[in-house]
Amino acid sequence: MDVEPLIERLGTSFADESLLGEALTHRSYLNEHREFVGNHNERLEFLGDAVLELSATRFLFDHFPHKPEGELTAYRAALVNTVSLAESAQYLRVGEHLRLSKGEAKDTGRARQIILANAFEAIIGAIYLDQGYEAADAFIGRTIVPKLDDLIAKGAHQDAKSRFQELAQEKRGITPSYRLISETGPDHARLFTMGVFLASDEVARGDGPSKQEAEQSAASAALVKTGW
Repeated sequence: MDVEPLIERLGTSFADESLLGEALTHRSYLNEHREFVGNHNERLEFLGDAVLELSATRFLFDHFPHKPEGELTAYRAALVNTVSLAESAQYLRVGEHLRLSKGEAKDTGRARQIILANAFEAIIGAIYLDQGYEAADAFIGRTIVPKLDDLIAKGAHQDAKSRFQELAQEKRGITPSYRLISETGPDHARLFTMGVFLASDEVARGDGPSKQEAEQSAASAALVKTGW
């Protein structure tokens, strides 16, 4: 796999390019290619997630000295959630270089976002192992942090469930409820679909790797659908 074009887009270099190769390898690929020698990206994703959280937290702490903890937490969540990371991965065309099973390669929508977001975190983990924290922090500073102003302007840092509940009570006098629609995927990559209801009427659905994220996604979709 030729990763040089991706390395150029990442704006970095690797002493050990096999780390990047691992970051781009989904578990499903190994299940389908038993001859493949290497690891999937879940351990690097775990590491990259921690590095990303520290980097984003330090940036917010330094740049918003008067903001309370709650607002900083909301800003961080908007920066590092699945949608934000998947968008960054798409911008860098990470998907062109992923090793996936034939089935996973066909995924679209939320399932595809999760794969891209996880790969992005794995790339951060690979940069950290190869070059250290400063290089990983600089990469995050180039690819994730610049999105913050736009996210704040769009209100992406606000809790979609809280906003939808407040507006639903104001406009309809009803408190929204959430119900599990479906649960799919293997244990290591569950995908939940939750529906948000006003009384017995389903307003919208959302997907996520946890019920909580799926509820947030459903609330966001409901805000769009209702025009609130």
